[in-house]
This record gives sequence, structure tokens and C-alpha cells, in this order.
Amino acid sequence: MADNSFTFPDPEPYRVPDADLDDLASTLAKTMAEVRQHGVILDRLGSEPESAAGQSADGAPEAEAADGKKTDGPASVFILALGGEAYAVELAALSDWVHHLFLPVYGREISTSRPWCAHWHEHPEAVARLHALWLAWQQFTDTEAGLSGPSTWHRDHLDQTLAHLRAPDGPFAACTTSTTRPNHRVLATPAPEQAAA
Repeated sequence: MADNSFTFPDPEPYRVPDADLDDLASTLAKTMAEVRQHGVILDRLGSEPESAAGQSADGAPEAEAADGKKTDGPASVFILALGGEAYAVELAALSDWVHHLFLPVYGREISTSRPWCAHWHEHPEAVARLHALWLAWQQFTDTEAGLSGPSTWHRDHLDQTLAHLRAPDGPFAACTTSTTRPNHRVLATPAPEQAAA
């Protein structure tokens, strides 16, 4: 007996237009950064001591009742306040944002008047400024920031950060921009003044 069943052809693979790939890449980078940030927060919350009510028996908040004792862990989400594994996780998330969103969109041409260093993560000032910029980006690109959030981020955060980072006397001043003779060097920081004896 002949088989008269109708079979459907295999569906064509879904193709994303090239123009949409950049949007998808930036969305994925943002999502990955947010997941890493949530992991850091969860780790921090998991390491904090639990308090039953958050207050001592006399009704004063525990922070006041501890007589100035500080809890373990960073008091800030700023990268310079982090150490060890928390710093490494935060730097990895920042690197994703810098390489997948920041540099492709705002990198511009490198010159002696607008230097940039491929080893930016080895320049503490650059790490600090880029991390602060990234934190602001997370805040001002969120829907809660409103429609003017991205504009505020550009005006108040991005423009200032780029002016300082890419200045001829900025943190990348000692790094050459020649592709034939690349040179990476971290500028020496001023030595702390010795207290007079």
C-alpha cells in the first residue's frame, strides 16, 4: 500500500539581519554584565551576617549599637573598594562592557592628542573612571531613568570621562600610539609626602 501522508519540508533557518547583530551583541553584553553584577551582590549578601530584626534590644539600629564596628565586605560597589575575587569579577564585567559596547561606539581614532591604551585595565585611574562611567550607564539607561536618561549620561558622565581619559596628559600619556612601535607604560604616581619628624 502506498504512503499518502503529506510531509512538511524542513523550515529554513532563521537569519538575523546584519544591522540587528550589533543591537543583539550590545543587549547580550548588557545582560551578561547585569548577571555578573547580580552575582557580586548575591555573594556580598551571602557573606553578610544575618540580623533578626536589624535592631538591638534598646531599639537602636545595630549599626549604632555596634559602637563603630564595621561589617566585613566593601561599603561600596565602586571597583576600587573591592578586593580579591570580587574585584576580578567586577573587572571582567567591566571589560565586557568596554570591549563590546563602549569602544565600538565611542572609541574613535587613537592619536597623540587622544591616546588610548589597549592595556587600559592596568591603569588604575582608567579602571576607576571607566567603572564609574559604567555604573552611571547602568543607572541612566534603565527605563526608570526616563526618556532623558541616556542624554543625561552622555552630557554628565561620558563627555567628562572621555575628556580626562583621552587627554594628552591623562592616564595613557606614557603609552605610544604607533602601531609599528606600540609601547605600554603605566605612569608613576607621586610618592606620599613623608611626615616631618
